[in-house]
Amino acid sequence: MFNFLKGVVGGSGTGLKDLPYNIGGPYPSAWGSWSHFRGTSNDDGSPVSIFSLSGSNPQDGHLAAGRNGVKRLRTVRHPNILSFLHSTEVEAIEGSGTKVTIYIVTEPVMPLSEKIKELGLEGTQRDEYYAWGLHQIAKAVSFLNNDCKLVHGNVCLASVVVTQSLDWKLHAFDVLSEYDGTNGTATGPMLQYEWLVQSQYKPMELAKSDWTMIRKSPPWAIDSWGLGCLIYEIFSSLKLGKTEELRNTASIPKSLLPDYQRLLSSMPSRRLNTSKLIENSEYFQNKLVNTILFMEILSLKDSVEKDTFFHKLPNLVEQLPRQIVLKKLLPLLASALEFGSAAAPALTALLKMGSWLSAEEFDLKVLPTIVKLFASNDRAIRVSLLQHIDQYGESLSAQVVDEQVYPHIATGFADTSAFLRELTLKSMLVLAPKLSQRTMSGTLLKYLSKLQVDEEPAIRTNTTILLGNIASYLNEGTRKRVLINAFTVRALRDAFSPARGAGVMALCATSSYYDVTEIATRILPNIVVLTIDPDSDVKSKAFQAVDQFLQIVRQYNEKSNAGDIAGAASLGISSMPGNASLLGWAMSSLTLKGKPSDQTPLAAANSVTLATTTTSTASSGLIETLSTAPVHCDSDKDGWDDIEPLEEPKPSPALENIQAAQRRPVSLPVSQPKPQAATSLRPKSTAKVTEDKDDDLWGSIAAPPPKSSSKPLNVKTGGAVDDDDPWAAIAAPPPTTKAKPLSAVRGIGTKPAALKLGAQRINRTSSSGM
Repeated sequence: MFNFLKGVVGGSGTGLKDLPYNIGGPYPSAWGSWSHFRGTSNDDGSPVSIFSLSGSNPQDGHLAAGRNGVKRLRTVRHPNILSFLHSTEVEAIEGSGTKVTIYIVTEPVMPLSEKIKELGLEGTQRDEYYAWGLHQIAKAVSFLNNDCKLVHGNVCLASVVVTQSLDWKLHAFDVLSEYDGTNGTATGPMLQYEWLVQSQYKPMELAKSDWTMIRKSPPWAIDSWGLGCLIYEIFSSLKLGKTEELRNTASIPKSLLPDYQRLLSSMPSRRLNTSKLIENSEYFQNKLVNTILFMEILSLKDSVEKDTFFHKLPNLVEQLPRQIVLKKLLPLLASALEFGSAAAPALTALLKMGSWLSAEEFDLKVLPTIVKLFASNDRAIRVSLLQHIDQYGESLSAQVVDEQVYPHIATGFADTSAFLRELTLKSMLVLAPKLSQRTMSGTLLKYLSKLQVDEEPAIRTNTTILLGNIASYLNEGTRKRVLINAFTVRALRDAFSPARGAGVMALCATSSYYDVTEIATRILPNIVVLTIDPDSDVKSKAFQAVDQFLQIVRQYNEKSNAGDIAGAASLGISSMPGNASLLGWAMSSLTLKGKPSDQTPLAAANSVTLATTTTSTASSGLIETLSTAPVHCDSDKDGWDDIEPLEEPKPSPALENIQAAQRRPVSLPVSQPKPQAATSLRPKSTAKVTEDKDDDLWGSIAAPPPKSSSKPLNVKTGGAVDDDDPWAAIAAPPPTTKAKPLSAVRGIGTKPAALKLGAQRINRTSSSGM
């Protein structure tokens, strides 16, 4: 018989060598004769708890009760009952006798008495945590008594343990037995091992071994008394010494006192059923209990309840015990987000909780959830992730960003929602430093190229700013190919004044990446034009930029004359007053749906303009597709009417010509006496060159003054050469007429069709918009 029981309890083997766990240090206390050890799994090193019980006589009653406890723990499963993992029995020869040891392996737990000391909670937070723990133990006892018709027999402080998530769990099942009150023929003890229960925990009928009264009492009578003993011990912080101490109620909370007294009624039949305690006790109605219970049944709540709850949660967690928030609520919230039962506002609460963790714990408990959420198709989740990326972006590894996060974020660049496109753009400020060169050159710059001609002016502006901020993460070849074209060909010619200002700032911030030839031939000519820009802020920045780049050229010349070729080649001013704030300005200047940001320093004076330009298609990329510009301009006539009066005070053809030249590539000047050519647009063939070969377009201004007006020179080989003389368009004409340049558009290669599509409107839009 003994061998049979040993086989049932032992499971896969009967020797310690068959226990696939390592036994660590002991805890100072455990229930009854058991010892409680820390342990780890041999397979993966995960933590466990190991309980052991030894006896020198194989027929020892303690061993028999221990085997009963093992059997019961294996078969009874409940969220608030200790989870069983493994068990075995070991026999060892000691002297002339044999020592038998039973081992039980469970989930990692800690004695409740030790955990209370470790937490050190006080006041309201202590009461709320105790309420949650007692609620869990009451549910476990109710499950045993009401659902399983079992009697635990010794509910007390020692029979409760605490998990790593700070949940209370019931164990110590050695005394546990079936309730046989319905068996009229039963005469013997109902609890075979009741002698293990210490006298101070026994109700009167059990102390007298009055089995007749016990069988007439309800199934919960003994365990309700034990629950009362547990309540006394946790609030008094003392181990119960004798039964009479239970009358001392000074430490019991007033809201719990009536229920406490009913649990300890001298009449077993009048003791409070634990299920009624859970349902009706005022003590369990507190913030912590309600919050956890809501989270545990989150999938059953409707969307309105979820939204209300998660909007309150960030403030609520400030008032709850910090330890239980991090160890209980945080895992619940992370799981709910992963499996889709939590709404997008839950991410705010998750990140707030995560901010209380150490960097290592944050990487372990929060980041995996965030990375999984990037794959979500829920737009609200994606928006929330991007809005809070500054809180966790730095914690993401380069490999995770490049392989797992960026592919999902990149879909936002082409999203139909301008709000999501702009948030995606903003997120690159944090993530771009972690992207590989292959990803940046292969996909990111292509997306940014499209965003620089986006229909939303704020997006175009901030794309330029982003390029200025991430320029240091691009390789030299990519910088040479992209930056000047992006800042001059597009940004400086944008109809939206903040976009032009952003282009000037970006050029200044990246000045160290340009050689003196590029500065003299490609940058300064374009910035000088902006010194007469209609927008005062753009003019101010243009003058600062001209001074900065002229200083670089001047220093280069001085060093060259002094023979310091190496020093001259290394010239470059990496920053100027105002450029140091480029990063912060980019983060705070995002303007959405025509609503200007209050923090935008670049275009504070032009904030009203955003409302009239965010839906304009005319500002979505004249440099990229000049052939469609007249159509864009005509379709948005009303959007620019309020700016047209800027032309009226001084409709000078010279100023009009210069501003028109900002919209297209130009060559070195050759004087032309024909004012009619001043307002001519580039033909469609030139527009295609502008779109496809930016480098060639700007290479044409690096050559010396041409001898013939029909053959502009190109410094860069392979550049597209236009047939007409682009500098004739901005030569100062005699101010003899105001109307003739608008009606008589001439120039080699100019097609009449361009005039019909609204060429004049383009020039007026360019003048007023810039």
